[in-house]
Amino acid sequence: MTDRNDVADWWRTAIIDMEPGRIHLRGHPVQELIGTTGFAQMIWLMVMGERIDGPRAALFEAALVAAVDHGPQAPSIAAARMAATCGVGLQSAMATGLNMLGNVHGGAGEQAGALYQQALTAGPDTLGQTLDQWRSEHGRFLPGFGHRFHKPVDPRAPRLLALVDEAAQSGAVGGRFAMIARAIEAHLALERGKPVPMNIDGATAVIYAELGCPPPLARGFFGLSRSVGLLAHAWEQTEQGGRNKGPTPPGYRWTYDADK
Repeated sequence: MTDRNDVADWWRTAIIDMEPGRIHLRGHPVQELIGTTGFAQMIWLMVMGERIDGPRAALFEAALVAAVDHGPQAPSIAAARMAATCGVGLQSAMATGLNMLGNVHGGAGEQAGALYQQALTAGPDTLGQTLDQWRSEHGRFLPGFGHRFHKPVDPRAPRLLALVDEAAQSGAVGGRFAMIARAIEAHLALERGKPVPMNIDGATAVIYAELGCPPPLARGFFGLSRSVGLLAHAWEQTEQGGRNKGPTPPGYRWTYDADK
């Protein structure tokens, strides 16, 4: 007779245990979590497998709040709005936008987190060499610094860093990643002869790193955060109506390269 474990072990998980009339999430009965656990705290419990509260929970929630939306010019938001005019439901419109989040749009938080880790491991005395090595491997742009739209300052970053400082003063986080991120910011300013301020990706990467998250989770948490904006814009576009809206009004045409 076949051992039932060969089926039960096909999907192994420490996230949920369930049988008729009982649901335990990370070891907690769901009914005890409902009404007592905030949504950001629930996200942390599900992903990280542990509780988060106090200043650490507030810091995590602040990072999620900061990245919810960046307007219809953001590719993910634009894609969700266009999809909403094509006859699909809200979930499909959201998924369309979410699938636009890649290495260039949406991946900078993960990359910044990896850069911070590398810089901390190498030490502050070799920061210049670390940044040069990063650029030789990944290109001239350093993730998490500068912004093509928000000049001179991304308004979200200073507020997030101030919250990290408050949490560090209370002992909730160590502050090492905030220190190395600021050191990179200062190095870039000297290198280029003008400020290159931290942006939302760099600031949220600091928070996730301070909370002990591996860099890939910065991208995952960004996707969760941006899903709020995707839902808001998809629903707004649904209410506004429109059919098969493309990226530009119909009166505008593309450039046809006839000689190619």
